[in-house]
Amino acid sequence: MAIRQASFLSYLLYSFFILLLCCSCDKVKAYGRERLEAAINSRLPAASCSLFPQCYNHSTKLQIVHKNGPCSQSDLVKNTTFSPLQILLHDQLRLQSIHSRISNAISGGQFRASIPAKFGLPLGMAEYIVKVGFGTPTQYFTLFFDTGSSVTWIQCQPCAISCYQQLEPIFDPSNSSSYSFIPCDSDYCSQLIPAVYSVQPCNSTSTTISTCTYQITYMDNFTSIGYFGLDTLTLSSDVFPGFQFGCSQGTRGDNGMIAGTLGLGRDQVSLVSQTAKTYGEIFSYCLPSSNSLGYLAFGSQAGTGSTSIKYTPLVIDLNAPSFYVVQLIGISVGGRNLSIPPSVFKSPGTIIDSGTTLTYLPPSAYAALRSAFRQGMTNYPPAPPLSPDGLDTCYDLSKSATNVVTPSVVFYFEGGASLDVDLTGRVIGDSSLSQVCLAFAATSSPNEFGVLGNLLQQTYEVIYDVAGQRLGFGSGGCT
Repeated sequence: MAIRQASFLSYLLYSFFILLLCCSCDKVKAYGRERLEAAINSRLPAASCSLFPQCYNHSTKLQIVHKNGPCSQSDLVKNTTFSPLQILLHDQLRLQSIHSRISNAISGGQFRASIPAKFGLPLGMAEYIVKVGFGTPTQYFTLFFDTGSSVTWIQCQPCAISCYQQLEPIFDPSNSSSYSFIPCDSDYCSQLIPAVYSVQPCNSTSTTISTCTYQITYMDNFTSIGYFGLDTLTLSSDVFPGFQFGCSQGTRGDNGMIAGTLGLGRDQVSLVSQTAKTYGEIFSYCLPSSNSLGYLAFGSQAGTGSTSIKYTPLVIDLNAPSFYVVQLIGISVGGRNLSIPPSVFKSPGTIIDSGTTLTYLPPSAYAALRSAFRQGMTNYPPAPPLSPDGLDTCYDLSKSATNVVTPSVVFYFEGGASLDVDLTGRVIGDSSLSQVCLAFAATSSPNEFGVLGNLLQQTYEVIYDVAGQRLGFGSGGCT
């Protein structure tokens, strides 16, 4: 067994170093300055945490916190701010990673997009974290939750390649009585999409490598590589024996002190699929501002934190099987429908994603939205754009009067659902209000998927009824 283990670790090291080498009719909304300041400051660290305990009185609701806010309960990760420009650069890397994965899946792994490195933009810029348990006895870990990826992974001893510093002690599978390795020729291992996740050790000519491994590359070439194993997962008081997850033996990059990722995508290995018998492939979340708590709900508790839920069909797209795709059909700004042909949104479609911050639209759709928004903001002095690739419509509102009037933005979806974008989803800027920018951008090509980011989702409960093939928006969130 020791020989097999040593050979496997050598294989991991080899694979990892190869990776390193490759690498009037207008309808407007008026907000007081306090409301605008609150919208801007919702992205910034706050001094105190506003609790909503009524949201967490059931075992299938987990607390979501903004990792930079006081609710994170850890001085190691909170009180870290990122500028709007850093957020934009982070988003661009995430979009390139998403489109690379889609292209890789289409080509069967023959295509790999070039993702440029951006110094100082770690995966740890992701914002929303939850705490879940692994092993027997249970050890709890803080994870990013991500609808854009499916494999759940945490760092594991012995860290054969390398581990970064994290909040909790690194999980040691040898101390868990319920942990087991997955053989590389098992059905569990075959569920890993080879072009996206698997190192495919079973294809090796070596007979000593018999343990299933995985490899995930995110934005900025952040990579996690390790064993694919089985252990008990604990979500509050709900326990799931034999949960499949990645036991990371090495990473390339920084994950911001967070132990790993909770995968809520659509693949067979996702948490949604693995808990289907208990939760029926239904979950929802409310994304909090930095000074409050949100929730991640499963099963019968999903959709109970809001009112007036409106549904749109989930699109099954064979080109993006891991992602949640919806059909956007129109946008209105200031109460006026924009003249955008629905075909602009239909090819290839729109992904809803918890890990992207801004909302990205096809270039012609974004140009129409930007033009209408600018027409509604002529009373305010412009501020310099932050980037020609996005955040290019900015205003200096630091000297504005008591009320600030901004155009409404409403998204319309197939099936009759609509989303009236809250102010927190329409603008992003600095706390001085001297540079407040439109929180939308264009995709780099009309042939790329649009993305509904997490700013646009705030104040809503977003319900994923995967079994029913529909996505819902519930107003009220967790208030």
